[in-house]
Amino acid sequence: MKIKILTLFPNMFNGFLSESIIKRAIDNNLIEVEVIDYRKYSQEKHNHVDDTPYGGGAGMVIKCDVIDRAIEDNKTNKSFICLMTPQGEQFTQQMAIDLSKKDELILICGHYEGFDERVRDYVDKEISIGDYVLTGGEIPAMAISDSIIRLIDDVISEESPMDDSYINGLLEYPQYTRPYVYKGKAVPDVLISGNHKNIREYRLKESLRKTYLRRPDLLEKKELTKEEEKLLKEIKEEL
Repeated sequence: MKIKILTLFPNMFNGFLSESIIKRAIDNNLIEVEVIDYRKYSQEKHNHVDDTPYGGGAGMVIKCDVIDRAIEDNKTNKSFICLMTPQGEQFTQQMAIDLSKKDELILICGHYEGFDERVRDYVDKEISIGDYVLTGGEIPAMAISDSIIRLIDDVISEESPMDDSYINGLLEYPQYTRPYVYKGKAVPDVLISGNHKNIREYRLKESLRKTYLRRPDLLEKKELTKEEEKLLKEIKEEL
């Protein structure tokens, strides 16, 4: 898979691409990431990429012709083009899974007051990472790339993503490691019992508990199994 990121600030991605799992994925040729400064697609004397908005108003707007040239020069027949914008569709784990199956992504990072509206004609999807506004699309592009890259085969251990929050419609169960007791709080005994059936049930119940307490909206969307219904009933009785 290849990810191309169009940005005005390519140096922001230096640390992101040179550390931890992302770096290993690149070094092992599991993923290719190219960061492209779309300022070079400006045709103005000082490489300006923005201008004042028609009709007046605060801030500067990224020009559509600059983005169009950047896209045309970098897209292929396999490209799926995404615009980073707070007006876009909310990014989810399922969207990450869907995007991880694409051969090539182009992520477009905005800045200043946003894009000329006509830029939207050139993209396949608009994505938001939350109901808030950032100074630019670079952080969303990093978050989305990270979420996608970890799903690529062999980037992390095969079973790890299957236990993630949201994969099965629930938040992930609590995790513990040594020391067994810390400041008077011990690891739940079931986790050191060696009884895999009980451990599985404990984790499912705690996953349901955390979801019920923190994100009950997820349970409203999920079709519960009979076991999950039973455990959720126990949780409600315990509270």
